Amino acid sequence: MRRILVAFLCGICLLACKQEEILDSQWLEENYSKCEVVIQMRDGVGLYTAVYEPMFREDPPVLLVRTPYSCAPYGQGWKDDLTSYMQEFIRNGYVIVFQDVRGRYMSEGEFVNVRPYIPEKTGNQVDEASDTYDTIEWIINNISTNGAVGVTGMSYPGFYATMAALSGHPALKAVSPQAPILDWFKGDDVHHNGAFMLMDLYSFAPYMFKEHNNPIEEDHGLDSPIGENAYDWFLSKKTVSALTEALPASLPFWNEVLEHPDYDEYWRERSLEQHLKDIKPAILVVGGAYDTDDCYGALNTYKLIRENSPATDLHFVYGPWSHGGWHEKDYVGLGQIDSWGGLSSYFMKNIEFPFFSYYLEGKGKRPEPVYAYSSGSDAWQIMDVWPQSEAVPYYLNAEKKISADLPQVESSASTYTSDPDSPVPFMEDASRRNNAYMVADQSFALTRSDVLTCVGEPLQEVMKLEGPVGVDLYVSTTTDDADVIVKLIDVHPDGYHMLVRGEVFPLRYAESFSDPKPVVPGEIVHLEFKMNDVAHWILPGHKLMVQIQSSWFPLVNMNPQKYLPNIYKAELEDYRKADITIYHQKEQPSAIYLPLK
Repeated sequence: MRRILVAFLCGICLLACKQEEILDSQWLEENYSKCEVVIQMRDGVGLYTAVYEPMFREDPPVLLVRTPYSCAPYGQGWKDDLTSYMQEFIRNGYVIVFQDVRGRYMSEGEFVNVRPYIPEKTGNQVDEASDTYDTIEWIINNISTNGAVGVTGMSYPGFYATMAALSGHPALKAVSPQAPILDWFKGDDVHHNGAFMLMDLYSFAPYMFKEHNNPIEEDHGLDSPIGENAYDWFLSKKTVSALTEALPASLPFWNEVLEHPDYDEYWRERSLEQHLKDIKPAILVVGGAYDTDDCYGALNTYKLIRENSPATDLHFVYGPWSHGGWHEKDYVGLGQIDSWGGLSSYFMKNIEFPFFSYYLEGKGKRPEPVYAYSSGSDAWQIMDVWPQSEAVPYYLNAEKKISADLPQVESSASTYTSDPDSPVPFMEDASRRNNAYMVADQSFALTRSDVLTCVGEPLQEVMKLEGPVGVDLYVSTTTDDADVIVKLIDVHPDGYHMLVRGEVFPLRYAESFSDPKPVVPGEIVHLEFKMNDVAHWILPGHKLMVQIQSSWFPLVNMNPQKYLPNIYKAELEDYRKADITIYHQKEQPSAIYLPLK
């Protein structure tokens, strides 16, 4: 079932917000108190916790955020979150609790990146779920509340929110993992389908992967060595070993990543995919279709809970946001698109807060199962389940076209040469990385001989794409390894080639992430995978375009195009050109499966 909320409701919401009392630090001084405590975990480690309590409400519900990014300000002062995205909770008198996770900032203990979940803990074994349980236990026993606790978090704190859902504490009634980390090998920040997300990880590593000397109020990251032009700087280094040498210090987790190039037990135990079952609290998963960091985590957290924990009261929100854009009141769009104003305010006031209010206070009505907003549309859609679409193949053909017609020719293929010395940039100006690359104009790639471009005819009616994009390619290469990058593009009549979705897949993982194999040069490989769900309508007069290439630099580490047991140990002499052939013939019909509504 699907219903529509017309977009003008967003405008009404904004007008109402302007008429409400402004919340600022003075208002907080008059209406809230702050206390700081160190809560002892079951193994004796103390976690710093800041508690903000309303002075105008008795026995309120609690909202907890656990973060590796600091609960500052410590001592006097108010956390900025309270008067930004948390305004509805503050206005309604919720207790707000922030906690530095184990080993970060003012909390004791050792910090472990994506600390593995332990399903059957014994003795004083701890994980992020047990730390959440112990924290909630302290809250219930030491703060005047109504006995109901909610947990929320975005990005890395979204990972801790998912962990909270696994804690099993009876007072935990509602959890909202927002852009949560789920699996750092299959998707999210570190890898996509096993391909090393170089630019993001290299920028993130000096802050999160270094040694943490806690307890400490300020823990600044190390200086980034990246030069003024990121594309040129990364190309000058090229090898991962050279990049490692350029880091300002030894980074323990960076080194661990390089020791585990494939999906081994190290990555499996850090994935939450296997644990999303028998979840008791209500769940609201939130994701952005143009999230640069954790689009995979949001989509698959929702889908896995839906499949493996059917009794969970599950809700999902998916909109055209960049990473965390749903908490930016002034969010209007990305790049050349500025038509999404009001969506974030609507989400915070009409979806997020009512979710917690219903499950923590019993107020209002039960939230809808799915709220989705597709770019190119003009309305929120309410659904029973996401997605509600049918996968329809669109085939590449000899004329460099893409259509629903199955190729009938016996022999047809297109070949391009991938050169590691001149990789395809991930956007025209690849000197820096910003969120807009998710919708960046791809017209620059039309001039490159190392990008295969296939385009359809102008659409006569709207093409509604809502769900995962399937990739079904027949590929051969003159080397024994290479990456394949597929981009789905909406060609606007004004010449803007809007990237709708792009994804990378290394050929060595065509059969298994855990058991990579070199490909046989010249032998056709059948490559099948799914790109993250899109939520986009291609309008009449626009064209559908697909581009295929073998580099996306420096967003993705350049594959040397030589198979190595550990790709991170590639030396300069290992890099070589590869002729990549994409087949579009009767027996090997390369296609993109579009999720048509």
